[in-house]
Amino acid sequence: MHVTLDTMVDTLKAAAESSRLRILVLLSRGDLTVSDLTEILGQSQPRVSRHLKLLLDAGLIGRYQEGSWAFFRLSDTDASRDFVQRLVSGVREADPQVVRDLERLAAVKRKRQDRAAEYFSENAASWDRIRSLHVPDRAVEAALLKLVGKRPFQSMLDLGTGTGRLLEIFAPLYRRGVGIDMSREMLTVARANLDRAGVANAQVRQGDIFSPPVERNAFDLVTIHQVLHYLDDPARAIGEAARLLRPAGRLVIVDFAPHNLEFLRDQHAHMRLGFSDRQIADWFAEAELDLEDSQEFEPRGGNEARLTVKLWLGRDRRLLIADPSNDTLPAKAYPMGETA
Repeated sequence: MHVTLDTMVDTLKAAAESSRLRILVLLSRGDLTVSDLTEILGQSQPRVSRHLKLLLDAGLIGRYQEGSWAFFRLSDTDASRDFVQRLVSGVREADPQVVRDLERLAAVKRKRQDRAAEYFSENAASWDRIRSLHVPDRAVEAALLKLVGKRPFQSMLDLGTGTGRLLEIFAPLYRRGVGIDMSREMLTVARANLDRAGVANAQVRQGDIFSPPVERNAFDLVTIHQVLHYLDDPARAIGEAARLLRPAGRLVIVDFAPHNLEFLRDQHAHMRLGFSDRQIADWFAEAELDLEDSQEFEPRGGNEARLTVKLWLGRDRRLLIADPSNDTLPAKAYPMGETA
């Protein structure tokens, strides 16, 4: 991506100030609020806000709202993120000011982890009850990693990210990861987990799975893990997820096979008691996805009051075909079976 000389000068001016460069260094390690940055930088909120506005205007960072909180992050555009990453990589971490900033950043993240631990302790009994009914999560995670493969890709979106676990296990593969969840408490948990795991190439945001605050046609991998059974309209959620995929992108769903455990509906807000392969295949077809794989994980023990976990992989039918008329243009997307 090339920009005009004036645009490049304005971008460099925006970054060429010590406080703003310190902010870029901090945001390269994760999303932060104005209050976080005020605490870390030791500056007034109006001053920090002014620095953030200049960086926003230059397109170097982005902003998103989460209830009454506003979070700041590095820009979503690849060119801007690459520019900032190259810029901050040249800053010595041994610099005394950077050392102090990173120490304060660590303190801010510890507070997040304390809040996450408190939320977990309040809800652990409920989650443990459901986990005891099905195969261990590690078995499903291993299958997911094998299914997706080891080839790196550009971007991942996790809808209903919960604890952020999928963003964590796929972090070595993607350049940019985004998690969406409606619960601010769960987002606190996810941020704490990603911080603890040292995942700096992922961010989480508050948003509705039916209208996620992300761009369409932008993700190579979209995941929906143990979320569909909470929804009153799973087909709509799958259709929306499909619109977020790049051509030939993949949608992975993990949920339960059909069951008759009514207490999950009464006590744990499950709207649906599992899904059949036929249901998922039909919803994939409506969303113009091909069902490429389906895997089943039998529950532990012989008790009938158990849950079978299912994994479904769908792929966008469009293909990326290079336009031979102009090698400098990006590849175009065509539906399966069509060419230019």
